[in-house]
Amino acid sequence: MNALSHSLYVDSYRDSATVEPGWMNRVRRQALARFEASGFPSPRDEEWRYTHVAPIERKLFAAASGPADVATAAALIASCRIADAWSLVFVDGLFAPELSERNGLPAGVTLDSLASLLALSGAEAEAEGLAGWLESELELETESDRHGFLDFNTAFFTDGAVLRVDTDAMLEKPVQLFYVSTRNGGRATLRNLIRIGRNAEARIVETHVGATEASTLAAVVNQIDIAENGGLNHYKLQLDGGRAYHFGGSYTRVAREGRFGHHTLSLGGLLVRNEVHARLAHAAQTEMNGLFLSENRQHVDNHVRVDHDEPHGSSRVTYRGILKDRSRGVFQGRIVVHRDAQKTDAEMNNRNLLLSDDAEIDTKPQLEIHADDVKCAHGVTIGQLDPDSVFYLESRGIDAATAREMLTFAFAAEIVERMRPDPFRELLRGLLLARFPNAK
Repeated sequence: MNALSHSLYVDSYRDSATVEPGWMNRVRRQALARFEASGFPSPRDEEWRYTHVAPIERKLFAAASGPADVATAAALIASCRIADAWSLVFVDGLFAPELSERNGLPAGVTLDSLASLLALSGAEAEAEGLAGWLESELELETESDRHGFLDFNTAFFTDGAVLRVDTDAMLEKPVQLFYVSTRNGGRATLRNLIRIGRNAEARIVETHVGATEASTLAAVVNQIDIAENGGLNHYKLQLDGGRAYHFGGSYTRVAREGRFGHHTLSLGGLLVRNEVHARLAHAAQTEMNGLFLSENRQHVDNHVRVDHDEPHGSSRVTYRGILKDRSRGVFQGRIVVHRDAQKTDAEMNNRNLLLSDDAEIDTKPQLEIHADDVKCAHGVTIGQLDPDSVFYLESRGIDAATAREMLTFAFAAEIVERMRPDPFRELLRGLLLARFPNAK
């Protein structure tokens, strides 16, 4: 990492004053020491060989120090707020309670900002049933192949969402988590803790939006724990501004017979890295769907890893990319079937559509199998629109430009149709139609 950038980031931590429990300060200092030693990831790291974060190193992004720009944030989220949902809103890394909606949460559900919970006294944390839980979660190593962004997040996060759904509790409505970037040169670093109890169910809609002309950095990490027979569907909509840098990582542990769905749609940002990792216990299931549309000189990297640790698990990973102009995409997917994970059923598929001669995609699907009684498959395609299909539509009186938009929209819509709840799916359809207006 650039030495000047490195020293100023570290110094900014040492100069900041935080009021947190002693164990939290210890966790931060340990992460800072690792970050100071290694810096951000580089192309020398195999998992980052296609994604260069040098632009982040050359520019110092600062955490917010004043009140949030609530008016700008409200305007940004108005177009992508889904109806009939609870919400937490974070503006430039700080919780905005006046824009959030938590009324009517059922019994057995905690939805709050992480910073406010860390500020509780010991007695208050005990009364909330949080004593020891926050410490155990934040001290947890999120992933064996850790990298600099995770340590950066741990050392510098300013807030985040905490969602706990207790045993047998059901969230009838989704929870929408908004992350809004408004300040040019601003940094938003957040850590979310999500716990789905035994036999519990929940849906989360993670939404990132940003001012069009602002150069920003977002580093948002989700730690997710799904207990036995629990279920979580996690949707991520990434609509950052055109000069934004975005790192988002979701690291999930799924217990016996648990269910985890993760669905990502990336439409914004200059440089984007989406990581989704899941560890599956006995008969646990995961379905992961992803779609990205890139243009101009955007760079979007989707990195997926599924570890089948125990028998009878199943995983389905389907990602699609649409690239135009001089944009670049990356898909790195790995399914690891460990020695004890007999009877695993796993599939991975990546399809990519290049709409210009200058667009580029690097795709690397992998299966790593250490068991012998499994059913696993993977596939990848890279190509352009089928000229026969374009000609077919032209022969029905549709002009060539409209035919290409219709076919491209159909390619993307296959992923969108897999997404729930219905209001969110309709929002995504509208965003796609805005990109391909002639497909209506």
